[in-house]
Amino acid sequence: MRQAQLAALFGAALLAGSAVFPVRAQTDDVFAFIPPGGRTLIAQAVAEGLPADELAAILAARRTREEWIAYLTDRQGSVPALQDLGEIEIATLADYLAFHMPTTAVAAQSDAGTLERTLPPDGRDYTLDYCQSCHIITVVVTQDRTPEAWHGSLNKPSHIEIKLSKEQREEMVNYLVLNAGIPIDLVPEELRAGGASY
Repeated sequence: MRQAQLAALFGAALLAGSAVFPVRAQTDDVFAFIPPGGRTLIAQAVAEGLPADELAAILAARRTREEWIAYLTDRQGSVPALQDLGEIEIATLADYLAFHMPTTAVAAQSDAGTLERTLPPDGRDYTLDYCQSCHIITVVVTQDRTPEAWHGSLNKPSHIEIKLSKEQREEMVNYLVLNAGIPIDLVPEELRAGGASY
């Protein structure tokens, strides 16, 4: 009974055989305390006036994570839509762009909503879509762990069956290393995991 209540309350992704039902669209308000991933950060920049030529340059470029960090940091001085991004947000966006750019999936004239619906999922999306199939999301996002520790958890028998590619797992781990470790007092009380962990 308790598990059914949690699933209803938290919009948990339920497993039906091997199919996972994404919860991304259903969770934005409930899980607002979890930092945005790269897909959302780029859409937010567009909503805040990122020029179409700047978006076109981003969508067409292939860079490493470090090159994207340098590019975005440099552009913050002249692109107002990027100026409010903090160091972790820059790294999160850079990591996402390194995994997914260049792309022709969306046009540079796309509005923020179209971008968010069309761009590939990010590490936050994977975390919400897959981690909740077994436990409350707070178990994941309150832990401050190394990449090796996250990969160790994902390689356990209880996680190895999760239908994520090697690259998707890497992207999720990178997102969690940057954005997890959320202090429990920032988590809404009804979402606190009661001390459960890996």
